[in-house]
Amino acid sequence: MKKKDVGLGAKAPKDTCENEKCPWHGHLKIRGRIFKGRVVSSKVTNTAIVQWNYYNYNSKYERYERRKTRIACHNPLCIAAQTGDMVRIGECRPISKSKSFVIFEKISEKK
Repeated sequence: MKKKDVGLGAKAPKDTCENEKCPWHGHLKIRGRIFKGRVVSSKVTNTAIVQWNYYNYNSKYERYERRKTRIACHNPLCIAAQTGDMVRIGECRPISKSKSFVIFEKISEKK
């Protein structure tokens, strides 16, 4: 299949896939929010759990607290992100009950 440009300054993956739910080789459109995080689990088929940490200010105690966000994302075969990889994810239509995001770029390999 022919690769299309998803925009957002992302580099196209080297591999190909025949999946309709791939933003590069299928018909999935990326719209909405875009995040960067680390893959903490990729055990489920075509799914990865992406996590990132942030600080939240607590005005009562005048301190910052650490928080994290974990999102289930579709992991296309052409990208095939593994545990420890830094990735960029984008919002898309609901793919399943828990997945409304897709990995569209692998920034770096695991450490």
